[in-house]
Amino acid sequence: MLGGNVRFAILGAVEVSAEGRELPSLAPRHRAFLGYLLLHSGTVVSVERLIEAMWGPTPPDTARAQVHAALTAMRRTLRAADAAHLVRTQPAGYLIAPAAGQLDLREFDTLVAEAESAPALAVPTLRQALALWRGPAFADVQAHFADSARARLEDRRLAAVERLVELELAAGRHAELIDQLAAELTAHPLRERLTGQLMQALHHAGRQADALAVGRGYRRRLADEQGLDPGHGFLAVEETVLRGEPPALVLHGEPVAAALIRPAQSQPPDTRTQPGPPEATPARPLAAFLPYDVADFAGRSVQVEELCGPASRTVTISVIDGMAGIGKTALAVHAAHRLAGRYPDGQLFIDLHAHTAGQRPLEPAEALEVLLRQLGVATERIPASITERAALWRAELAGRQVLLVLDNAADAAQVRPLLPGASNSLVLITSRQRLTDLDGARAVSMDVLPLPDAVALFTGIAGERAAAESEAVAEVLLLCGFLPLAVRIAATRLRHRPRWSVAHLAERLRDERRRLTELARSERGVAAAFTLSYRQLTADQQQVFRLLGLHPGRDIEPHAAAALADLPVERTEDLLEDLLDAHMLQQRAFGRYVFHDLLRQYAAQLAAEQEPPQARQAALTRLLGHQLTTASDAMDRLYPDSAHRRPRIERSECPPVPLQDAPRALAWLEAERANLVLAADGDLTHTGLLATTVYRYLYDHAYHDDALTLYGKALHAARRREDLAGEGRALTDLGWVHQVQGSHDVAREHFDQALAACRTAEDLRGQARALVGLGRVSTDEGDHERAKAANLRALEMFRDIGDRFGEAVTLDYLGVVHERLGQYAQAADLHREALELSREIGSRGGEADALDNLGVACTRLGRYAEARDHHEQALELYRRFGYRRGEAKALNSLAEIAATLGDSGQAVRLHTAALDLAVELSNRSEELRARDALARLPPGQRISLGSIDPVHTT
Repeated sequence: MLGGNVRFAILGAVEVSAEGRELPSLAPRHRAFLGYLLLHSGTVVSVERLIEAMWGPTPPDTARAQVHAALTAMRRTLRAADAAHLVRTQPAGYLIAPAAGQLDLREFDTLVAEAESAPALAVPTLRQALALWRGPAFADVQAHFADSARARLEDRRLAAVERLVELELAAGRHAELIDQLAAELTAHPLRERLTGQLMQALHHAGRQADALAVGRGYRRRLADEQGLDPGHGFLAVEETVLRGEPPALVLHGEPVAAALIRPAQSQPPDTRTQPGPPEATPARPLAAFLPYDVADFAGRSVQVEELCGPASRTVTISVIDGMAGIGKTALAVHAAHRLAGRYPDGQLFIDLHAHTAGQRPLEPAEALEVLLRQLGVATERIPASITERAALWRAELAGRQVLLVLDNAADAAQVRPLLPGASNSLVLITSRQRLTDLDGARAVSMDVLPLPDAVALFTGIAGERAAAESEAVAEVLLLCGFLPLAVRIAATRLRHRPRWSVAHLAERLRDERRRLTELARSERGVAAAFTLSYRQLTADQQQVFRLLGLHPGRDIEPHAAAALADLPVERTEDLLEDLLDAHMLQQRAFGRYVFHDLLRQYAAQLAAEQEPPQARQAALTRLLGHQLTTASDAMDRLYPDSAHRRPRIERSECPPVPLQDAPRALAWLEAERANLVLAADGDLTHTGLLATTVYRYLYDHAYHDDALTLYGKALHAARRREDLAGEGRALTDLGWVHQVQGSHDVAREHFDQALAACRTAEDLRGQARALVGLGRVSTDEGDHERAKAANLRALEMFRDIGDRFGEAVTLDYLGVVHERLGQYAQAADLHREALELSREIGSRGGEADALDNLGVACTRLGRYAEARDHHEQALELYRRFGYRRGEAKALNSLAEIAATLGDSGQAVRLHTAALDLAVELSNRSEELRARDALARLPPGQRISLGSIDPVHTT
């Protein structure tokens, strides 16, 4: 069981994870529901309370349905880690009960309490507690409850910070606290206790004037914004500073014995506020070389705060990495301007030209010469060798507080000689490479802009036209991939073309063949930036990058990439990681690599220009062969009972993904589903084989949209190849999807056409499958005699060709027909026969269907306990193996039994769960069944849908 490894987090973005295993992601609204339950973990929360928390006093009409959908999604995510039991249904609502160590908020509270009960360990314990915070609580939640909850939790965090600062001050570590306290006060300027602590820290450091300035600023803000005077604790601190007395630490407004405080003279005086004699502190020129901070800088608040957070007492190094055009330099310069006041001895900047058109990267010796001159070192003092220059550089910075921006770095080797030695300095480095081998550096990796920040950047440049066309702006931003450079270029083009509308700009960008051209109108355009990054790659990396541009899917894993590149998997994985470090690829999930949209187009363009047509075709053939081989292996793991129905696949020479068991097979199909559907183009034979291979997976898991797309492509391919048997197969597959969606006329038309094609092709199995489909449509339309005749003919055909799987399915459908004809005993016998045969051949889906239909027959015979047992067994099988198509049907059947036995409350709960699931899966027949039943149940019961469990109700 993995349930013990699950961990929930709300002190930052809402997250759920399991050690060593990735869990299915939750939609933003569902994360909000989970966050609220976790905030009240251990407490039963009613549906009414959940609705109010999400939407406040004006919830939407679909609020209850959304609650049920959210709980279903939560359990689905937790089920992947065997932890669905952590969310429970109680008579009054829902309860989430994480164990000790599974929720960061509970762990934070525990550690804070331990700090109070064990004073000797209070400092490390509080540090451990505060390290659990990854940002503002509920950082990604927009629900009604979030702001107030976020404020309450932030107050608890600040209380822990203040307690830790008290202890640190008492231990004499006041100098280290100044920057941290200043940063906290920037975010919370009216926090009186923090203000007093910063004044104490400054006073301890000998900076009386700065301490008084902080106090005056606080008094002014408090009076202006709240009309109040400071409290007793603040006044005690202020009085100590005003009198110029030896610093007396004040905790909770009371002085602490001076013996607890390290003597002030053990700290070096701050020369900025208390300058010594000239011979002690020789004057140094102020070096200010930062480029200008763009006026339209937008967003990046999290990264800015991270860069501007408290610095260490030694050199602080931050590496800002990201793909070309992501805004690394803009962020570094913006943060540097905000930090400039902390580094009065100089703000230096140098472009190392790792990715500058027409220029080679600067050698470290060249860079040192530039930096030394910025410090004011005379040319004649600068030695020739890099070793001596680096030594002089470190000596010049010793004891200084300097901010250094090393822009556009190639690698760690280029910047190591430029790093200060013993100095309270800050170094900001930007690079398109992840500088993983730069010891002691903290990484700030940049992603594309979130939508609000991208809108702010675009409108700030484009002006009023953008505000009037919000939908078109969103489309432009999407087409730009939210890449800051692309957004800036697009907005600038619009600003300089007053007759253009935003919609016209979007239309121009919509054409993929022109998009990079539209965004490359200067030497600093997107394509030019990508080209510079591409040229820095090795020949092998370049080739893999180009070939990845041929991949028709959304993301790729190493085995598929190896097939494209015709390389060993291990070598390919190394190259993918190199491209990831160079920010030419991204990784949104473990082991899977994805392009930024614009980089994908750039790679495809390079492949078209530089790879011969036969090489491109060979790469795609290898990829499709790999996909088909692995899909066949996965289906054999999941559905051994119907292996005889799937085509024989010629094994690819490229190694397939090793799928040792059914869970791994299902995980691969889930991860690759979109890629398989997208790849089913061009190669007509591959398309038909793929559609036939994965049919049961798509049907059982109710991926109807993907199924319609893939089977439609298979039909087109079969007709172009004049393959009547393949045409019949595709038509039948399409018919089943339309049938389950309630489109009976369309389904019948497909089945009729399939039967005609298979008769011409003399395909008995195809004819039998089409007849079963026609029988099902006839059943749905109430023509049960016609349905019976069609299924009997199909049963005879399946027996003639020895297809026991088809025989079991048809027996089960015949049982349904007899049940509709009122022949319940005969129906039960047929379902038992189908059940026995399904178990014999190992058909888990057939077993579940037969159990569920047997339950219906038993209900009609009045054997309710037996019927309920059959439905519950069926529901358990559907859920265990992910066959979602049957869940709604089983839930509706259980609800009907509950209604018959007079338990209308249970009936409402079950029908509502079935309705939610049927709507989600586009199962029209079960949706109508649930709606009709709910309409006939007592209104009073329908109102109390609140605390239902949409999944585990039986």
